[in-house]
Amino acid sequence: MNVLHFITSFFSESSRWHGYDGIPQRVWEHVQYSLGALAVAAGIGLPVGLVTGHTGRGGNVLGTIANAARSLPSFGLLVLMFLAFGIGLTPVMIPLVVLAIPPILVTTYEAVRSVDSSPVDAARGLGMHEAKILLRVELPVALPLILGALRTAAIQIISTATIAAYVSLGGLGRYVIDGLYQRDYEKVVGGATLVAALALLTLGVFWLAGRLAVSPGVSRR
Repeated sequence: MNVLHFITSFFSESSRWHGYDGIPQRVWEHVQYSLGALAVAAGIGLPVGLVTGHTGRGGNVLGTIANAARSLPSFGLLVLMFLAFGIGLTPVMIPLVVLAIPPILVTTYEAVRSVDSSPVDAARGLGMHEAKILLRVELPVALPLILGALRTAAIQIISTATIAAYVSLGGLGRYVIDGLYQRDYEKVVGGATLVAALALLTLGVFWLAGRLAVSPGVSRR
């Protein structure tokens, strides 16, 4: 019951909705961090996963790299990057990108490898170039799993991007960190609620993307 009271009080206070510490500003900062990290992670993980999945080479290496990256604690990496680069966006982006690359990389590889070999062999028989086979035959079939990997990475980033507040940046983590320091549990609960709501909204966005981008024939498989 206290949690519901904290949530109601947090969102009903008019001062929360404007200014540099207002909800719209903090949500926008959090979205910026999350989108930036997801874009970089996808820019690295998708091409490598697609190419290695198509060729079938490097799967063991990818698994080793992914397991190593998963074992790195995000907060510990944040501290190291802060000591190396100082205050700024870079110390935050690096842990978030490292967190997001493994699910994108490994799942993309597995998704391409799991495509039925029959249409791939038929495309080769017709003389189709390997790049076209990857993009026109394998990618459409693997797309549902790839979107699932991006969704997983996005949720992990959104949940972890609260660490930005530890190096004096903004985002929804500002409410959690400041609230704990001030013993303002209304602010802590409100910030956590916003993070959860943003994660749920992200799930909805990826569900819609899947409905629009995935071929009906593939989605019914």
